[in-house]
Amino acid sequence: MKFNPFVTSDRSKNRKRHFNAPSHVRRKIMSSPLSKELRQKYNVRSMPIRKDDEVQVVRGHYKGQQIGKVVQVYRKKYVIYIERVQREKANGTTVHVGIHPSKVVITRLKLDKDRKKILERKAKSRQVGKEKGKYKEETLEKMQE
Repeated sequence: MKFNPFVTSDRSKNRKRHFNAPSHVRRKIMSSPLSKELRQKYNVRSMPIRKDDEVQVVRGHYKGQQIGKVVQVYRKKYVIYIERVQREKANGTTVHVGIHPSKVVITRLKLDKDRKKILERKAKSRQVGKEKGKYKEETLEKMQE
Protein backbone atom coordinates (compact mmCIF):
# COMPACT_ATOMS: atom_id res chain seq x y z
CA MET A 1 0.00 0.00 0.00
CA LYS A 2 1.40 3.33 -1.04
CA PHE A 3 1.03 6.06 1.57
CA ASN A 4 2.93 9.08 0.28
CA PRO A 5 1.64 10.42 -3.07
CA PHE A 6 4.88 12.37 -3.60
CA VAL A 7 7.13 9.29 -3.58
CA THR A 8 7.09 7.14 -6.70
CA SER A 9 7.03 3.35 -6.67
CA ASP A 10 7.54 3.13 -10.43
CA ARG A 11 10.34 0.60 -11.04
CA SER A 12 11.83 2.38 -14.04
CA LYS A 13 11.95 5.72 -12.21
CA ASN A 14 13.58 4.13 -9.17
CA ARG A 15 16.18 2.39 -11.36
CA LYS A 16 16.85 5.64 -13.22
CA ARG A 17 17.44 7.52 -9.97
CA HIS A 18 19.64 4.71 -8.64
CA PHE A 19 21.92 4.55 -11.68
CA ASN A 20 22.03 8.32 -12.24
CA ALA A 21 22.54 9.15 -8.56
CA PRO A 22 25.18 11.78 -7.69
CA SER A 23 28.22 10.84 -5.62
CA HIS A 24 26.90 12.06 -2.25
CA VAL A 25 23.78 9.92 -2.66
CA ARG A 26 25.82 6.91 -3.81
CA ARG A 27 27.84 7.12 -0.59
CA LYS A 28 24.67 6.50 1.39
CA ILE A 29 23.53 3.69 -0.94
CA MET A 30 26.94 2.03 -0.59
CA SER A 31 26.45 1.12 3.06
CA SER A 32 27.42 -2.16 4.69
CA PRO A 33 26.10 -3.86 7.80
CA LEU A 34 28.35 -3.97 10.86
CA SER A 35 29.44 -7.27 12.42
CA LYS A 36 27.56 -8.51 15.49
CA GLU A 37 30.35 -7.35 17.82
CA LEU A 38 30.44 -3.83 16.35
CA ARG A 39 26.65 -3.68 16.39
CA GLN A 40 26.66 -4.44 20.11
CA LYS A 41 29.47 -1.98 20.77
CA TYR A 42 28.10 1.04 18.89
CA ASN A 43 24.35 0.23 18.81
CA VAL A 44 24.37 0.95 15.05
CA ARG A 45 23.32 -1.47 12.34
CA SER A 46 25.08 -0.20 9.19
CA MET A 47 27.49 2.47 7.97
CA PRO A 48 28.57 3.88 4.61
CA ILE A 49 31.76 2.03 3.66
CA ARG A 50 35.11 3.81 3.34
CA LYS A 51 38.64 3.09 2.20
CA ASP A 52 40.46 1.60 5.21
CA ASP A 53 37.61 -0.38 6.79
CA GLU A 54 38.20 -4.09 7.30
CA VAL A 55 35.47 -6.26 5.82
CA GLN A 56 34.47 -9.88 5.35
CA VAL A 57 32.67 -11.07 2.21
CA VAL A 58 29.48 -12.95 3.13
CA ARG A 59 27.88 -13.62 -0.28
CA GLY A 60 28.99 -14.86 -3.66
CA HIS A 61 32.05 -16.65 -4.98
CA TYR A 62 34.51 -14.92 -2.66
CA LYS A 63 32.64 -15.42 0.61
CA GLY A 64 34.64 -16.90 3.46
CA GLN A 65 36.39 -16.31 6.72
CA GLN A 66 39.28 -14.15 5.49
CA ILE A 67 39.07 -10.51 6.44
CA GLY A 68 40.48 -7.92 4.06
CA LYS A 69 41.00 -4.19 4.00
CA VAL A 70 39.02 -2.04 1.57
CA VAL A 71 41.53 -0.81 -1.02
CA GLN A 72 39.19 1.41 -3.03
CA VAL A 73 35.56 2.53 -3.03
CA TYR A 74 34.50 2.93 -6.65
CA ARG A 75 31.26 4.89 -6.41
CA LYS A 76 30.76 5.16 -10.16
CA LYS A 77 30.44 1.37 -10.46
CA TYR A 78 28.83 0.81 -7.01
CA VAL A 79 31.64 -1.59 -6.03
CA ILE A 80 34.45 -1.83 -3.51
CA TYR A 81 37.83 -3.48 -4.00
CA ILE A 82 39.16 -5.61 -1.15
CA GLU A 83 42.79 -6.45 -0.36
CA ARG A 84 42.95 -10.20 -1.12
CA VAL A 85 39.91 -10.53 -3.40
CA GLN A 86 41.63 -10.81 -6.78
CA ARG A 87 41.59 -12.90 -9.92
CA GLU A 88 44.06 -13.55 -12.69
CA LYS A 89 43.45 -12.23 -16.18
CA ALA A 90 44.24 -14.22 -19.32
CA ASN A 91 47.55 -12.39 -19.75
CA GLY A 92 48.63 -13.25 -16.19
CA THR A 93 48.08 -9.95 -14.40
CA THR A 94 46.00 -9.93 -11.24
CA VAL A 95 43.10 -7.52 -10.84
CA HIS A 96 40.80 -6.75 -7.93
CA VAL A 97 37.26 -8.05 -8.20
CA GLY A 98 34.52 -5.53 -7.54
CA ILE A 99 32.10 -6.48 -4.77
CA HIS A 100 28.90 -4.66 -3.83
CA PRO A 101 29.06 -3.22 -0.28
CA SER A 102 25.78 -4.91 0.74
CA LYS A 103 27.50 -8.29 0.30
CA VAL A 104 30.15 -7.62 2.95
CA VAL A 105 30.16 -7.17 6.72
CA ILE A 106 32.33 -4.49 8.33
CA THR A 107 34.54 -6.07 11.01
CA ARG A 108 36.66 -3.03 11.88
CA LEU A 109 35.89 0.64 11.26
CA LYS A 110 38.46 3.28 10.42
CA LEU A 111 37.44 5.92 12.93
CA ASP A 112 38.09 9.64 12.74
CA LYS A 113 36.26 12.43 14.53
CA ASP A 114 33.61 12.81 11.81
CA ARG A 115 32.87 9.09 11.74
CA LYS A 116 32.63 8.95 15.55
CA LYS A 117 30.13 11.80 15.36
CA ILE A 118 28.04 9.86 12.82
CA LEU A 119 28.10 6.76 15.06
CA GLU A 120 27.00 8.76 18.09
CA ARG A 121 24.20 10.43 16.11
CA LYS A 122 22.91 7.11 14.75
CA ALA A 123 23.07 5.44 18.18
CA LYS A 124 21.23 8.37 19.75
CA SER A 125 18.40 8.20 17.21
CA ARG A 126 18.06 4.45 17.83
CA GLN A 127 17.82 5.10 21.56
CA VAL A 128 14.98 7.58 20.99
CA GLY A 129 13.24 4.96 18.83
CA LYS A 130 13.37 2.40 21.66
CA GLU A 131 11.75 4.79 24.12
CA LYS A 132 8.90 5.49 21.71
CA GLY A 133 6.16 2.99 21.03
CA LYS A 134 3.17 1.41 22.68
CA TYR A 135 2.20 2.06 26.27
CA LYS A 136 2.71 -0.88 28.62
CA GLU A 137 0.04 -1.86 31.15
CA GLU A 138 2.13 -0.64 34.10
CA THR A 139 2.58 2.82 32.62
CA LEU A 140 -1.14 3.09 31.88
CA GLU A 141 -1.99 2.19 35.48
CA LYS A 142 0.47 4.80 36.78
CA MET A 143 -1.00 7.44 34.48
CA GLN A 144 -4.54 6.73 35.72
CA GLU A 145 -3.56 7.07 39.39
